[in-house]
Amino acid sequence: MPPATTLKRTPFTEFHRAAGAKLVDFAGFEMPVRYTGDVREHQAVRQGAGLFDISHMGEFEVRGSGAEAWLDQMVTNHVGALAVGQALYSPMCRPDAGIVDDLLVYRYDNHYMVVVNASNMAKDFEWLDGHRPAGVSLVDRSAETALLAVQGPKAADVIREHVPPAVLELGYYRFTTGNLFGVPATISRTGYTGEDGFELYFAPEHGDAVWNGLMKAGQPHGLELIGLGARDTLRLEMGYMLYGNDITDTTTPLEAGLGWTVKLAKAEFHGREVLAKQKADGLRRKLAGFQLDGRRVPRHGMPILSGGRTVGEVSSGTFSPTLERPIGMGYVEAALAATGTMLEIQAGNTTLAARVTARPFHTRGSHRS
Repeated sequence: MPPATTLKRTPFTEFHRAAGAKLVDFAGFEMPVRYTGDVREHQAVRQGAGLFDISHMGEFEVRGSGAEAWLDQMVTNHVGALAVGQALYSPMCRPDAGIVDDLLVYRYDNHYMVVVNASNMAKDFEWLDGHRPAGVSLVDRSAETALLAVQGPKAADVIREHVPPAVLELGYYRFTTGNLFGVPATISRTGYTGEDGFELYFAPEHGDAVWNGLMKAGQPHGLELIGLGARDTLRLEMGYMLYGNDITDTTTPLEAGLGWTVKLAKAEFHGREVLAKQKADGLRRKLAGFQLDGRRVPRHGMPILSGGRTVGEVSSGTFSPTLERPIGMGYVEAALAATGTMLEIQAGNTTLAARVTARPFHTRGSHRS
């Protein structure tokens, strides 16, 4: 028998157990998939406020006089355009424009923080370190960083009395540093749900103080604990990418509809030549969103058909609690990605009618623009 795998734990695992969470293996971490139920947790974030443990994410610290120029070579978006206190979302590509990962870059006054997906931590660090020039330092701070997210239209009310006033004035994808329940933290107005909210970075030894502070402050506002199940339905309603499903090292940002993150006018970066050619020649396939009638949910890997011919496959699918219907995304031939196009999803021996729909599916989120 193969040896048992020891799962990594976050600073909050015992809180999850005490709350009755179902814990699962996610990217090598023991993580809560649900507490009370996916739909209830989903609706709590859409209507009130939810607390997520996302300490499994990876954080890398980048320093040095050449840090900005180097990061701009590594990602498709424009790091050089960031102001201090601003973050950006970007794919990081290989020379063939396949996506290594999608990540966040935070600009501090004297360094950068790169936030990566848990499943890609080792791969991303190796990729970055393998291309790192002299004079730039790259340090993995993941084990030294706890990360919680408070998301929902009442998120600001939860933290209002426990952060510097400037936090409540932050614009979307802006951040600051200051005390959070009396401990030092980075607080950013970012999230993966489409709602207003904050992501909170701090040292793991302060985990108890911050968790207990949030639970107490959130009680009057109906703050609920949210697991990975609701996190997935929330992000899919917004058409947000999940690495390994909707984007991989065989998909490009343009194919995925992330053209807004590709800055071809900036200096050379990995994948630029291929992306410029794709833009000039046109795409052969695109990631399309679609909605279905009934209750049958499209699942990852199901074939997508047009007129009985296979034209792609489902990358993500779920039943949308907000729209009360099945939704999904998948790569199809570019000509079939236009809004309103009718497709079929092959679900075993059954075909399900699907209509291509603009993303995001949910358009009434409370996040700031």
